[in-house]
Amino acid sequence: MPFDPDAAAAPGTGVFGLPFTREESRVILLPVPFDATTSYRRGTAAGPAAIREASAQVDLFDRAFGRIYERGIFMEELPPEVIEANETARTAADPIIEVGGIENMSNQAAGRALLAKVNAACESVNELVYARTKRVLDEGKTPGLIGGEHSTPFGAIRACAEYFGGLGILHIDAHMDLREAFEGFAWSHASIMHNVLTRIPKIDKVVQVGIRDFGERELAFAKEAGERIDVKFDDELAESLLNGASWSAHCRQIIERLPHRVYVTFDIDALDPSLCPHTGTPVPGGLSYHQATFLLDALRRSGKHIVGFDLVEVAPGGDSAPEWDANVGARVLYKLCGLAK
Repeated sequence: MPFDPDAAAAPGTGVFGLPFTREESRVILLPVPFDATTSYRRGTAAGPAAIREASAQVDLFDRAFGRIYERGIFMEELPPEVIEANETARTAADPIIEVGGIENMSNQAAGRALLAKVNAACESVNELVYARTKRVLDEGKTPGLIGGEHSTPFGAIRACAEYFGGLGILHIDAHMDLREAFEGFAWSHASIMHNVLTRIPKIDKVVQVGIRDFGERELAFAKEAGERIDVKFDDELAESLLNGASWSAHCRQIIERLPHRVYVTFDIDALDPSLCPHTGTPVPGGLSYHQATFLLDALRRSGKHIVGFDLVEVAPGGDSAPEWDANVGARVLYKLCGLAK
């Protein structure tokens, strides 16, 4: 029976109700259900499964992007190794998080032993993500990671940088994520961009959009990085728009500062928190859904080569709106899939 993109998703079909095999797909989605270092509110480990379930309700024709599904989109199964690593790391991380960081542990020797377990689990996830992303790239396809917390894409970014050479990163987020070993965790969700910039040599440029929550040392790190980091602060963007500037002009400036090859990392908390109320660290302000998707469409139309992407920090909600975050996340993910050539 031929596939009907306007029909309801049939039982047993893949992400977005699609019938494609891995071999038939241009975009391969890698779920990484890990959130052990989340410092405020966990739940993003359940994000990949929730997004997959919600994706069945996404209509497949997009007025701006067209027939995204025609690229072929395939989502791997949840990796049991990551689920196991998450449980191990969570158990070890909890006592450290509860006291506000390793430096506050009364028994420093015990704290260091717990910290070593967390860092080892994170490193194992990094290596698994790296290997799976490298496989996707070797197949000539576009990788898209679904987190999980924002620590999870490190291996994917590393694989893309090694495969393609110099990269730019479009970092859409409420946070700078430039903290060094936050709470003692070397691979903290709050340290992803610090780790990318200090541990991956082939990252030429990071352009951050939506930033509105950060520490002084993060700001100093960004200033010291010079031309490697370009920050578009949320309050500055909002003030400019309120004074009559166009979002289109801002998007053009953002994209012009990126090199030809671009990796997109999209933390859902970049959006207004009414769109993602259950994310790990929601912050007032942020991008509207239309602003975010307009930026992605402008990037698509720019002719830049999108080598990979991720969507992180989506967490399913509670009893009042259990599917809202996943519904928004699924629609953002579909647009991200539309960036693949």
